[in-house]
Amino acid sequence: MEGLIGVGSCLIGVILLVVFIVIIRGIRLLYEYERGVIFTLGKYSNTRGPGLTIVVPILQKMMKVDMRIKTAEVPRQEVMTKDNIPMLVNAVVYFKVVQPAAAIIKIEDYIFAIRQYTQAALRDVIGNSEMDAVLTEREQIAESIKEIVDAETDGWGIDVESIKIQEVELPAEMKRAMAQQAEAERERRAVIITSQGELEASINLQKAAQNLAESEGAMHLRTLQTIRAIAADPSEKIVLFLPSDLGGLAKSLTKGQE
Repeated sequence: MEGLIGVGSCLIGVILLVVFIVIIRGIRLLYEYERGVIFTLGKYSNTRGPGLTIVVPILQKMMKVDMRIKTAEVPRQEVMTKDNIPMLVNAVVYFKVVQPAAAIIKIEDYIFAIRQYTQAALRDVIGNSEMDAVLTEREQIAESIKEIVDAETDGWGIDVESIKIQEVELPAEMKRAMAQQAEAERERRAVIITSQGELEASINLQKAAQNLAESEGAMHLRTLQTIRAIAADPSEKIVLFLPSDLGGLAKSLTKGQE
């Protein structure tokens, strides 16, 4: 009897030890930004939140999913625009997982898939846009790419936060042509501004001449100011003073002779 009790005690001890080992090996820790997708005998069971959780060894398997926003860089690639101009473009995709089970079950590598799909959408959108639109409307083009990618990845449990076009590089010949165009535009504006200034100056000079002609002493004062400005220069010069109204002087002399 005592032997049976001893055997039973040993058996219970072994069972408790096995259970303890199973529990220890099955304990998993999930951080606040992680979710655990549980598969029992190969079938999806549930999704567990952060904290301590127990997974039954052999029978169950847990796959962790990071819920934080991730970035996927689309490598630089040559894209032909609608007006047949090649350019090198690269972009960055910001996304996060919103449905952990779908991200694990429906797609094998969602990061690689998003990168490839964004690359294809980038080619399609820029291929249907002209060069000027690509250079001046990056935000609108990035938003169009985001809508295309987001519509496809929504079924994968992925939410695309934003897409940023980082760099657009044009061929050297196109850069030179654009520089010449910009230079010609600046010269055109300079000529227009100069002509407008000359026109305004001529109008002001005309008004000044009319004012001087209407006043008898105005021209004399202006002459004295000019002489003063000349005398301030230390260079050698000869100043001859003549009457400002030579016509009137000639008339007075003619009348005296008569």
